[in-house]
Amino acid sequence: MIQGEGMNKTEIRKNMVLELLAHSEYKPMKAKEIQALFGIKKRDAAELQEILDELTVGGKILQTARGKYMLPVEEWLKTGKYVGHPAGYGFVEVEDLPADIFIPAYRTGGALHGDTVSVRIFPESAGAGKAAGKRMEGEIVKVLKRGFTQLTGVYQSAKGFGFVVPDIVKIGTDIYIGRGLSKNAKTGDKVVVQLNSYGVAGEKPRGEILEILGSSASVEVDITAITRSYGLPQEFSEAVLAEAQKCGLAVPPQEIARRLDLRQELVITIDGEDAKDLDDAVSIRQVGDAFWLGVHIADVSHYVTEYSELDMEAARRGTSHYLVDRVIPMLPPALSNGICSLNPGEERLTLSCIMQIDRQGKVLSHEIRESVIRSSWRMTYTDVAGLLEPERCQPEERERLFRKYETLLPTLRQMAECAAILKAAREMRGAIDFDFTEAKFILNPDHSVAEIKAYDRNIATRLIEDFMLIANETVAEHFFWQGVPFLYRSHGEPKEDKIKELASYLKALDYPFRQRANLHPKDLQRLLAEAEGRPEENIIRRMVLRSMQQARYSDNNEGHFGLSLKYYTHFTSPIRRYPDLQIHRIIKEILTGRWNNARQEHYAGRLAGVAVKTSALERQADEAERDVHKLLKAFYMEDHIGESFTGIVSGVNQWGMFVELPNTVEGFVAISRLKDDFYEYESAEMALTGARYQRQYRLGDAVEITVLDVDKTRKVVDFSLYEETVLPEKQSGFKVEEKLAGSEKNGRKPKRTALSKEKRSHREHKKGRGRK
Repeated sequence: MIQGEGMNKTEIRKNMVLELLAHSEYKPMKAKEIQALFGIKKRDAAELQEILDELTVGGKILQTARGKYMLPVEEWLKTGKYVGHPAGYGFVEVEDLPADIFIPAYRTGGALHGDTVSVRIFPESAGAGKAAGKRMEGEIVKVLKRGFTQLTGVYQSAKGFGFVVPDIVKIGTDIYIGRGLSKNAKTGDKVVVQLNSYGVAGEKPRGEILEILGSSASVEVDITAITRSYGLPQEFSEAVLAEAQKCGLAVPPQEIARRLDLRQELVITIDGEDAKDLDDAVSIRQVGDAFWLGVHIADVSHYVTEYSELDMEAARRGTSHYLVDRVIPMLPPALSNGICSLNPGEERLTLSCIMQIDRQGKVLSHEIRESVIRSSWRMTYTDVAGLLEPERCQPEERERLFRKYETLLPTLRQMAECAAILKAAREMRGAIDFDFTEAKFILNPDHSVAEIKAYDRNIATRLIEDFMLIANETVAEHFFWQGVPFLYRSHGEPKEDKIKELASYLKALDYPFRQRANLHPKDLQRLLAEAEGRPEENIIRRMVLRSMQQARYSDNNEGHFGLSLKYYTHFTSPIRRYPDLQIHRIIKEILTGRWNNARQEHYAGRLAGVAVKTSALERQADEAERDVHKLLKAFYMEDHIGESFTGIVSGVNQWGMFVELPNTVEGFVAISRLKDDFYEYESAEMALTGARYQRQYRLGDAVEITVLDVDKTRKVVDFSLYEETVLPEKQSGFKVEEKLAGSEKNGRKPKRTALSKEKRSHREHKKGRGRK
C-alpha cells in the first residue's frame, strides 16, 4: 500500500513528523523550527501544533523542558522521584540506577520537590566519556504525578496580594496568593495552602489559603503544620473507631483454648518510659549450654482482619508517626494501647517465635506458634540498664532497683548473656552497627523545648534490638524455604557514586579505606571500628549511613546488606508497621491450615503493591520526623543566641562549614564570616584553607562557635567562630526577634556557655520566665 492509501490527511502529516524525528541527522527542534522546515504557512501552524500535541500525549514523541521535540529513547528515559534543593536545582532518584541524576535549575521543567517525573539523561553525562567525579545530568521531560496538592507555610501579606513561604524548604519557591484568597491571614500566620497551579514560564505557583493554623511562633502549631505538609492522617473515622471498640477488652476463652498457653511463663516487656503501644515481650530459660529465647509479638491480625475498616485505614497510614510531642498511631488507641498492647498482668494473644540458641549464636531449632501470654513485668530501658550496669546509677537508685527487681535479676543476666552472644555472632559475619548519636528532646508543658541531649542507647535497648533482629531473621528464613509469598526487608549494596563520595570524605580525614568493586559489609564494619572513641566517630557513622541505599520492603528476598543477612523481614511491630501486620496474616493462615492455592495466588498478586506503598509511607514518615527535629533544634537554639560552645566540623563546602554540637544540633558557619584570612574550599582535602596564613578547617576539627542567628522557617541555625563573632544588631524576616542583652548588641564578644542546670536557672531568673 502506498503512503496515503487508506489514511486521512492528519495521519499522513503525523507520519511525516515521525519520519522527520526518526531521521539520523535530526536534532531536537521547537515547533516553529519544524514549521519552517516543512514550509508550513503561519495560518496552518495551529494544525501542526495540534499534531505535535497528539503525538506527545500518545507517547509517540516527547517535548523537552526547553520545548523541543524528539523521539523517546527508552535507554535514556527514566521515571523517578524529584528531590528539590532550595537553590533551584535538584536530583531525580531512580531505583535501578547506580546514582541520582542531577537536574540544573533551568531544566527542571516546572517540577517541584516530591513530584514523580519522566527524566531524560544526557548520554554524554552517563557514557564512557563521562568526566571522572561528575554526576549523570538530565532534564525533566514531564511531571507524571504531583507530590503535593497542599502545603503549609508562613504567610506574608503585601498590597493586594500575599505569598506563602513553604515549610518544606526543598520546594524552593514561594506560593503566590491572589487578592481575596488569603482568608484574612496576617503576616506571620502558619497556614495551609491549596496549590491551584504549579508555575509555568518562570511564574511562581499559585494557591489559596484553606486554613489558618495559628501563630508561627508556636512549637505546637509548627509541628501540626509539618504533619499537614506531609499529609499525615489527623483523625480516625467514626467507622474505624466503632470497629475498634467491637474488639472488646478481654481475650475470648475459646481463643485461649486453641493456642500455646504461656501465661505461666516469666514474660516481660522492656520499652521506653512513655511507651504505651507495647507490641513485643521476651522470655528466656537456659537448658544446658543453650538458651531458649522467646520473642512474643502482639497478634494484631486476630483483631484487624483483611479489608476491614481497620485494615484499610492501617494500610493507608502504613506506620505510626512519633513526632516528639505527639504520636499519630497506625491503629486506634483502643487497639494500640488497649487489647493489642502487651500490658502487664493482662492476657494477650501473641505470635511467638521460640528459638534454641547455642553459644556461637546459631539458632539450632525454632518454632513459630499462635500463643497467649500474661506479661509479668513492664520494665523500662532505664531500669534494666541500671540493673545490668549498676555503676550507671546513684547509690539510692541502685538500691531501689535491686530491691524492686531482685527476683528478676537472674533472668535479666541470662538475657544479657544471650544478647552478647548474638551481637558477637552478628559482628563476626560483618553486620554494621549504626550506633550514632541521636537527639532526645525534653519538652515543657507548653510543648517548648526544655533540653536537647544525646539519646542514651544503653545495654537494655541493645538487648531488645538483638532479640528482635534474630526473631526477624528466623521468621524470614523459615517462610522463604516454605516458598510462600512474603514481605521481606531488603537493603541493597551501596551505589557506586555514594561509595566514591564516602571514599573522598575518608581520604580527607586520613582514614584507610580501600574502595573496591564488590564491597562487603565487613569493609565498613572495620572502618567504624577504627573510628570508635574518636571525636569524629559520629560524623563517620553518619557518612557511612548516607552512603547506604535506603532499606525498603519487597516481595522478593534480596537480602540485607547492612545486617549481612540472606534473609530478613519485619515481624516484631504489627501495632505500628503495616508490613508486619501483613505477614502475620500469612503466618496465621499457614499455621491454622487455611492456606491453599487461592490464598497463594491472592498474596502473590497483592504483596508487590503493599511493599511499594509501605516503603513510600515509611520514607514520608522519616522526612516528617527529620523536619520536626530540625524545627525543635531551631526553637531551642533561639534561646542560646550569643552563647558559645565547642563542636566538631561535620561538613565542608565552598560556602562554609557545618559544626555539630555534643547535643546533636548542627549549625552553619558561612565562609564570609571567616575574617582573619581569605579562605578557599579544597575539595580533595574537604577543607577550608586560608590563602595567606594557611590555617585550615577540616572535617573532624574541634572549633569553638557562637550561636549567631536562627531561622525557624528554614529550620537552620547560623554559627560564627568565637573569635570572629560580632553579634547582629537586628533580626529580620521570620528569624528570631531581638534576644540579645545590650552588651551583646553593642558588638562585644559573647560569653562562653555550657548548657548546665546552673546556667539555665540563672538565665530563667534573669529573663523572668520558666522556659529557655
